Amino acid sequence: MQDSPNLKELVGAVESFLRDRALPELEGHTQFHARVAANVLAIIARELELGPEANEAEHARLEKLLGEEGSLVDLNTRLCQAIRAGDITLATEGLKEHLLQTTMIKVEIDQPKYSGLRVAKERWGHF
Repeated sequence: MQDSPNLKELVGAVESFLRDRALPELEGHTQFHARVAANVLAIIARELELGPEANEAEHARLEKLLGEEGSLVDLNTRLCQAIRAGDITLATEGLKEHLLQTTMIKVEIDQPKYSGLRVAKERWGHF
C-alpha cells in the first residue's frame, strides 16, 4: 500500500501549481508550454481515475462482441481486422454501442469539456 499522497494527488498538486501559481507569472511561449504541461497532467489524473475501470469495461465488451478471450490490445487488433474484412459491421449487435462507449470514455479522459461530449451524454446517457 502506498502512503499519501498517492499518484493522482501528486499529479494534481503539480497541475495546480502550474495553473494557479506559475501560469499567471509567465508570458508568451513559456506560458503556453506551461499551460500544455498543466493540461497533460490533468489528462494523466483523469486516466489514473477513469482508465482502469474503462479498460475493464472495454475488455468485457470486446470479449462479448468477438466471442474470444485475449488482452485488450489483442482484442482491439482482432476487432479492427474483423471490421476491415467485413466480418463485423455496424449491423453487428453490440458494435455500435461498443464504439460509442469506448469513444465517450476516451473523450471524457482527454477533453471532458468538449461540447460534443455533453451532447452525446444528453442523447445517449452516461457511459
